[in-house]
Amino acid sequence: MKKPEYGPGGWLGIGTPQANPTVEMEMRRLLPADVEPLTTRLVSRSDSPDERLVDYLEGLPNYLGTFDTLPLQAFGFACTGSTYLAGKDREAEIVRDVEKSFGYPIITAAEAVRRELDSTGTERIALFAPYPKHLVDAAVAHWEAIGVRVTALRRLDLGSMDTRLIYRLGSSDVLRELADFDVGTADSVLVSGTGVPTLDALAPAEERFGCPVVSSNLCLARALTKVLATGAG
Repeated sequence: MKKPEYGPGGWLGIGTPQANPTVEMEMRRLLPADVEPLTTRLVSRSDSPDERLVDYLEGLPNYLGTFDTLPLQAFGFACTGSTYLAGKDREAEIVRDVEKSFGYPIITAAEAVRRELDSTGTERIALFAPYPKHLVDAAVAHWEAIGVRVTALRRLDLGSMDTRLIYRLGSSDVLRELADFDVGTADSVLVSGTGVPTLDALAPAEERFGCPVVSSNLCLARALTKVLATGAG
């Protein structure tokens, strides 16, 4: 196959939650200019925020099927909360089966964060998450289960169980919340969630804390870029 006219550096599939207004914008800014992110919407008809998040992950084969014969080099699943609720073992099982069926690497946002933390030798994180309490608890349990200690925690209360309210936030809200966040002995700071704009907040926060500050979207873009560079998932 000859190089495509658009995106000669690669075609990446991106799955974004159905109402998420952030993933596509940040991916376009984070990925190399010669790489094209091609998106599909992760859809659930459930009224339950938790069920929606799990549905996104469980329905992964259906979303990939919407690309038909389009030759992707990899696919990024841009929803961290799905992994927190479904669990790392179920995530791994789904990804393994889907990769076998579709023949290209699948990287979830949570897996991308794990790879980024590993690359920086991070053992302790300060976690910022604009989630309901039970989802924050699930996030903490996830990171602890894979050997990353959560030594500082800041939860932004949305005033609702509906995680779609995250989409009303911006980088300025993240910076405000991080302004008095005591990260203690954390090796890195993780801003979890793909729906919150963070790109204007990461560098100022990193300067303040003196350690890496990463977001779900940043980690996913970096992991996908590495896949294109190495040809391996």
